[in-house]
Amino acid sequence: MTLGPMSQPRVHFIAIGGSAMHNLAIALHRKGYDVTGSDDEIFEPSRSRLARLNLLPSQLGWHPEDITSDLQAVILGMHARKDNPELVRALELGIPVYSYPGYFHEQTKDKTRVVIGGSHGKTTITSMIVHVLRCANADLDYLVGAQLDGFDCMVRLDPASRVAIIEGDEYLASALEPVPKFHLYKPDIALISGIAWDHINVFKTFESYVDQFRGFIKAIEPGGKLVYCAEDPEVVRIVNEHKGDLIKVPYGVPPHTIRDGATYLITENGEVPLRVFGRHNLMNLEGARHACHQLGIGDPLFYEAIATFHGAAKRLEKLAEGPGRVVFKDFAHSPSKLKATVDAVREQFPGRRLTACMELHTYSSLSEGFLDQYQGCMDAADEAIVFYDPHAVQLKRLPPVPPERIHRAFGRDGLRVLNDPVAVMGAVRSSADVPGVLLMMSSGNFGGIDLQATAEAFIAP
Repeated sequence: MTLGPMSQPRVHFIAIGGSAMHNLAIALHRKGYDVTGSDDEIFEPSRSRLARLNLLPSQLGWHPEDITSDLQAVILGMHARKDNPELVRALELGIPVYSYPGYFHEQTKDKTRVVIGGSHGKTTITSMIVHVLRCANADLDYLVGAQLDGFDCMVRLDPASRVAIIEGDEYLASALEPVPKFHLYKPDIALISGIAWDHINVFKTFESYVDQFRGFIKAIEPGGKLVYCAEDPEVVRIVNEHKGDLIKVPYGVPPHTIRDGATYLITENGEVPLRVFGRHNLMNLEGARHACHQLGIGDPLFYEAIATFHGAAKRLEKLAEGPGRVVFKDFAHSPSKLKATVDAVREQFPGRRLTACMELHTYSSLSEGFLDQYQGCMDAADEAIVFYDPHAVQLKRLPPVPPERIHRAFGRDGLRVLNDPVAVMGAVRSSADVPGVLLMMSSGNFGGIDLQATAEAFIAP
């Protein structure tokens, strides 16, 4: 197909309602593409965001008659199966079909691609780099997995930019490309923040999961650069195994101090106050600094910009604060993220009673064979609460999880295991008469409770 000079490239999204899919659709629309899409269900905020730009499908479901030979590309979401009727029609017509990471690479193949991978921290590191480059007035493309203040779309594609900052997820790309997404971006500069077993429904053993990161390293362009966390033994192991033509740049926790609930970096030019905290976030920051160095951003500009960074949505996000009391929510759900977040809050507020509440929500966290990975993850909290929704267990077609099994997995005296959202609201208010911190951690919604109302009740009981 040959496009005339004034033609709009036409692309169609199968499963347009996904988080990354709808953001990419919006980015292409803003680039001037003629974008259509379909899905069998579309939830908020995707629905409203697509509707505002007239990109929301007029009706739900799959409509193969909408797949026509004038399409330049079809972009296939992970939600769509191999027998999807629109996909079948596209293949019959010989239309190029891409996963969204495959298509993002196609759009950025002539640019310097910086890809952030890791079991934890990748969203924050990607967000930090994007924030610093924006403060430096750099023109850039990006793909980030969480909402940031000041951004109305978390994917950007600009013909004028020469660099792309990409959050590299290790989950599978699509039914036609059942490989980790970060294998498809082919980075010039890669970063690995850490490795901790996840996605056990796909990667049945820890070593098979680690293999995906070996594949990520192999996908780096010849002569490329690998920034990696030297404090993670699994990362160090696979980096040392690799004998290819790479420049390897290690990083760790930078010098810092904590005073009165605030963290300060210690640099050659004095202290830099931060709006984020925790050992894991300091390592994230240091990884971002080294990645920015590879793009020509020096320390003075980096530190000036990072002092104004206050995190991605749901990453130690402050919900409420009052005299001697504060409430955070966090996306932490895997064992490594859970432990890092609880330890960070404990270190930041050593004199306050810490109540930590987490929800077992993902397929991995509700699986019998994975639960023991949570051993000791909440030991730094004064009070620990674990919530799970029996309905979520049923939806994932998993066997029921007895409370005593959760107690045994976490291995902590006094752990409270709850499956009633109302009981959670009551439990987190049980120590309302002392200076304290409440930490709510989940990739779900705690059975639908109003977290803001819960936070306000904790602050002003």
